[in-house]
Amino acid sequence: MTDRSPGTNELREFLRSRRARITPEEAGLSPQPGARRVPGLRREEVAHLAGVSVDYYVRLERGRSLHASDSVLDALARALMLNDTEREHLFVLARPSRVQRLPLPTQLVRSGVRRVLDSLTDTPALVLGRRRDVLASNRMARALFTDFDALPPRDRNMARYLFLDESVRDLYVDWEAAGRGTVAVLRMYAGRYPDDPQLAELIGDLSLRDKDFRRWWAEHDVVVHTYGVKRLRHPVVGELTLDYEALTVTDDPEQTLGLHTAAPGSPSEHGLRLLAALPLPVPSVSG
Repeated sequence: MTDRSPGTNELREFLRSRRARITPEEAGLSPQPGARRVPGLRREEVAHLAGVSVDYYVRLERGRSLHASDSVLDALARALMLNDTEREHLFVLARPSRVQRLPLPTQLVRSGVRRVLDSLTDTPALVLGRRRDVLASNRMARALFTDFDALPPRDRNMARYLFLDESVRDLYVDWEAAGRGTVAVLRMYAGRYPDDPQLAELIGDLSLRDKDFRRWWAEHDVVVHTYGVKRLRHPVVGELTLDYEALTVTDDPEQTLGLHTAAPGSPSEHGLRLLAALPLPVPSVSG
């Protein structure tokens, strides 16, 4: 009997998207004569590379086998050349919970974490929660991006900010990379919480309103943001190159403290100091 749960659909589409991106030559297979009707690997080729029967792989991709062993999933991950994040996502999708999920509790930021934010007077910092919700931000983060506290609660979300505030595309020097990364983070979250109604509403709204989001969501890429570099073009202080660090809040692993710092003595450090010295309200990108 086929399981039509959201998680099963996610597994099917993830497997299809991963095999579509690999050519037989990349997988070490000999070229076969005749035209190929599908991009990337065929199902039988994935089955061969993973050492499972074609029938078994077809049932797995169609959601008719939800009891794959660790060894089978590891073999599939190798056959599809998955990175560590994609492998983790595959295991999550292949092991959907049979337990009725309870409504997710509201995420609250501890007062101690808020004090840490406010103490960082020269460092833009914010706390992101599930679905990239902006749970808290300090003055510097609001000056660098936008005043999230002034937005309606529904709009305090980094994905909504990136895709629905048109001026953000001028703020981010590489807006596409930021947008793709955010979509990939949401995909990872969707694997863990396929029944989250707030996520479904967010994805539906962004898919309807932004063609880039809709296209990238269909690609099924996944990523975990831990650190990186952001290049920004701020309307007040100009070009900034900032290192980004994402730190997990210990009592809630689904809260992330995001810190933006500049190299000592760099023009970007000077720009952050200028931003910190400006009187409130600081004109922001959406101001």
